[in-house]
Formats: sequence, C-alpha cells, structure tokens
Amino acid sequence: MKLQDLLAQTTQKFSAAGIESAQADAEILLGFVLGLNRGELLSQAITGGEIDIAALETFLSLATRRAQREPLQHLTGVANFRTLELQVGPGVFVPRFETETVVEKALELLDSMELSAPVVVDLATGSGAIALSIAVERPSASVYAVELSQDALNYTRVNFAKYAPGAVLLQGDLAEAFPDLKGKVDLLVSNPPYIPDEMIPIYPEVHLHDPAMALYGGSDGLDLVRKVVSRALELVRPGGKLVIEHAEMQGASVRQVLLDYGWQNVETGKDLAGRDRMVSASR
Repeated sequence: MKLQDLLAQTTQKFSAAGIESAQADAEILLGFVLGLNRGELLSQAITGGEIDIAALETFLSLATRRAQREPLQHLTGVANFRTLELQVGPGVFVPRFETETVVEKALELLDSMELSAPVVVDLATGSGAIALSIAVERPSASVYAVELSQDALNYTRVNFAKYAPGAVLLQGDLAEAFPDLKGKVDLLVSNPPYIPDEMIPIYPEVHLHDPAMALYGGSDGLDLVRKVVSRALELVRPGGKLVIEHAEMQGASVRQVLLDYGWQNVETGKDLAGRDRMVSASR
C-alpha cells in the first residue's frame, strides 16, 4: 500500500474520531512504525513509497487504538516538550504544549535574578518536563524535583537519568518536600493537579488515560495549589520567585490564594493562545 494513501485514510479516520491533530498524528504514528521522522516520511510518501505487510499490520493496530482516543504518546512511548523527548506512558501525566509557556516564564524570572548558581524546585514534577527543561536550558541551576506517584516515577527516573543525572529527584509529598532547602530556594515552579473533582475534562485522552492523581485538586480544584503556595512560602527565600500553572478560568482565584498567603508582585501570565495559564509572584 502506498504511504500517501495510507496517510490520507488514517487522517480521515482520526478526524472522524474527533482528533483535532488528525494529520499530524497520522504522520507521527506512521513515522514511528517505520522508524522515520516526519520529514523523511513525507519525502517517501511524495515519491510513491510503499509500506510492507508486517509494518502495515502494526500501524493499523496502533491507528485503531489512537482512533479510540488512546494518547498518541502512549502509543509511541514519548512526549516532545521544548527540547526534550520524554519517556511517558500509562501512569504518568502527559506534558502539554501549554506548559512550555510556564517554563518560559520560569526561565525569564530566573534570568532576571542574575544568579550564578540558582536553586530551583519543581513540586509535583510528573514526567519531569518542567524541571528537566530548566536543568537543560540553564545548566548552572541546581534543580530539585519531587513526585508522589510511583507509577509516574517509573518514567521520571528514566528521563532524569537521560537529561539531568545531577539533578535531585525524590518520591514524596510536595507539602513536606526538601526540608533542608527551607529559605534557600530562588525559584519554585509547579504544575499541580487543578481540575475540580466534579469536572470531566473535555478530551478523552485526559479523563480516560491521564492518572487521576495528576488531574484533580478538590472541590474547587485548588487544594494542591494551596499546598504548593504554602510549601513555597517555607522554601523560597525572601526575594525569590514562584510560578504555578492553572486552568484558564482560575486566574483570579489563584491570584487571591497567593495574596492571602502574603506573596508580592502577583501577576497572571498567558499561554500562546492568549489564555490565562499561570500565576507568578515574589516572596
């Protein structure tokens, strides 16, 4: 079967299943099966390339699972995040593109402090996306991260070993993390669970496959946000910074939480779509 025909058929199948990134997902999945990047795949497709029976059977099986809204990242085993290719799968939250802007804000604040060896903490690190991006892009930083879920840590440890073996990764409760760093942290970043318990996420990939521990944050979605803010108050030094991701409708609520705890310079930041996505503040 010709690659171009297979891509067209799969794109149509994914579109019918409600997948917004249907064409890209078809290309990524087929490239994964064939061991090609997207550019190489499209080059072969344009020039009349074909797929053999064994590879076709593998691809069709994976495409059926994707059409049933199993996350693409679970099928390929990787999630691309900024410069990283992170290992992910069932049991760990798949990092989203929106969180890249949270990292961007964190790096901006870090740079503004002009420190030679900053101390950075990531609470509820999940796959390690935020912590590892900072470690890779600002190698002078000492990076610490904590994650509670053992299922998530099965992937996180692999990612840390690959990208930042010198960073510190611990299993534990974010509310009690890093007692030896009290008052010594220059920047604390977190993407905690923030979906209200009674809310069902729009995308099946999220509510059917992401771990509930990484999604839900109590009746108003802010239980873990409050824990992060409270712990940050103990860990971050005077003059240090905090960045927390939140849902687009939670900007005012999260700002108020920070103000209630006495944080200064509380500001909302937006993602690339112009939606409220994070709050930053100074200790």
